[in-house]
Amino acid sequence: MRAEIEEHGWNAERGSYRQHYDTDEVDASLLVLPQIGYCRPDDPRMLGTVAAIEEDLRVGDDGLVLRYRTSSGFDGLTGTEHPFLACSFWLVEQYAGTGRLADAERLMDVLVGYANDVGMLSEEVDVATGHHIGNTPQALSHLTLVTAADAIARAQGAAAGHRTRAAQHSGGTASVTGAGARAGNTA
Repeated sequence: MRAEIEEHGWNAERGSYRQHYDTDEVDASLLVLPQIGYCRPDDPRMLGTVAAIEEDLRVGDDGLVLRYRTSSGFDGLTGTEHPFLACSFWLVEQYAGTGRLADAERLMDVLVGYANDVGMLSEEVDVATGHHIGNTPQALSHLTLVTAADAIARAQGAAAGHRTRAAQHSGGTASVTGAGARAGNTA
């Protein structure tokens, strides 16, 4: 299966994986490749795929992510889509897994800000108005929030451990106050 995916699902010109074998489009579901163990988050092919997703699927100033571009007509549906929160949380997890902690935290803050007055998230949001679109509450949005918060906490812990080890080697001390607390508050 891996050989087939690498042969037909990889776009060497673009340096990214494809939505499906007959297109050069990307799909945000490609962000789960590291989560399912297909590759590491920092694999060069994954990093190229993330760059393509950022280029093609991020919308608005906040950087939320569409599932895919509907203009390809692949899904057979007419109309447009709004950013899909689960996909945006997958991007948070990807950022955290590759050391882009500031990007992960910034996007996480944006996403959590879309919770309604009782803390529920929808399937999609209208970035212009902030209105929930689609199913509310959306269990997948909440599940991916938890996994993204966990990824941030692990990245913060790794960064804090690195700072502590560096301080020990230099004879000083490092402050790790608040490491992990932020992610714990968002979940």
